[in-house]
Amino acid sequence: MDILFICKTLPHEKVIGGPVIIYNRVRILSQRHNVSLLSFVSQDETDLTGTVSRFCRDFQAVPMPTYGNPLRKAWDFFFSPTPIYFLNNYAQEMYARLRGMVSRNRYDVVISEYSMVAQYLYRNPDLEGIKRVMSVHECYYLARRKAWRVQGLSREGLSALVNLKGLKRYEFDMYADADRVLVLTPEGKEELLGIRADLDIAVVPHGVDVDHFCVSGECVKEQAVMFLGNYPHDPNRDAVLYFHARIWPRVKEEIPEAVFYVVGKDPTPDLLDLARSDPSVVVTGTVEDVRPYFERAKVFVNPVRIGGGFRGKLLEAMSMGLPIVTTSLGAEGVNAESGRDMIVADEPGEFAAAVARLLRDDAMCESLGDNARDMAVESFSWEKGVEELERVLLEIVDG
Repeated sequence: MDILFICKTLPHEKVIGGPVIIYNRVRILSQRHNVSLLSFVSQDETDLTGTVSRFCRDFQAVPMPTYGNPLRKAWDFFFSPTPIYFLNNYAQEMYARLRGMVSRNRYDVVISEYSMVAQYLYRNPDLEGIKRVMSVHECYYLARRKAWRVQGLSREGLSALVNLKGLKRYEFDMYADADRVLVLTPEGKEELLGIRADLDIAVVPHGVDVDHFCVSGECVKEQAVMFLGNYPHDPNRDAVLYFHARIWPRVKEEIPEAVFYVVGKDPTPDLLDLARSDPSVVVTGTVEDVRPYFERAKVFVNPVRIGGGFRGKLLEAMSMGLPIVTTSLGAEGVNAESGRDMIVADEPGEFAAAVARLLRDDAMCESLGDNARDMAVESFSWEKGVEELERVLLEIVDG
């Protein structure tokens, strides 16, 4: 097959979070198919383009668009047929580069990774005769609705409410225009079908490099918990603030020496403030390798309350053999049994009690960690996920 990926952010070998899915899809599919990539690229990522372009027949990088004029935003909010949320990643240059790529090369299928760039496939006459697949890592309408309900009258909650204007109709009309919609979890599929039953949806799960994320056997565990995320993505920022405010004080009452590692890219100012005001919180910022923190921590916490899709961080923790305490939202897509593979807890007191127990109970940590590692190896290697994607794409192209 000749496959073209369109991405809202560069998928490269050092990335964490959602783009790591795309990087591995490109890497593995390129072994058997002609793969090309069109992606927005930020200035600080330009040196990393070679880590993914080496797998591509054609690679095109488009500078990240800017959309900051308040008067323009106000006008578009009231009068643009495209919702304001999608206009944050709108660029005419992306359309022009896409037109050039499909005129130079023949493609069987084009895949938009993240709904934000699905707008470039939506009713695009340049793609006539090419199958169009929209990969939905997170349904924006459902995620913004959830954020409004959970965060309420906070700045983030009100921002989510504003972004809901026109979002549901546009986003689901866009999905209905595709030849196939991809989601990461069965729960995500049911949510979309609950709003629009005529969508053609396939579940293609997240994955993890089970050889890279493995237990070295040389680590010395601390009385520490950790969370991993890309913090400009608000569900990750919210998870840390929620955990620190509602759960962490209860853990500290029982385990006064406990430490909370907040690991990952671009911590927001409010997260940096936590580290300044609370010596038990360590905010690392971007790290070259997250594995030493997995090895140092005794428990992985995943207290997400908003957002959607599959949490790749959960698979990395599973593959590293860490015991996990997560919300039910954070565990979507894994089909884990609470108490055997990880602990699922949605109430703050229940969540805190589970974390404190694990910090004291090495045998329970070992049992949960071993079971989680086995599940990651058996069900979530990258090769298994990409094989399912390949099967879906061949079905679309041959059908």
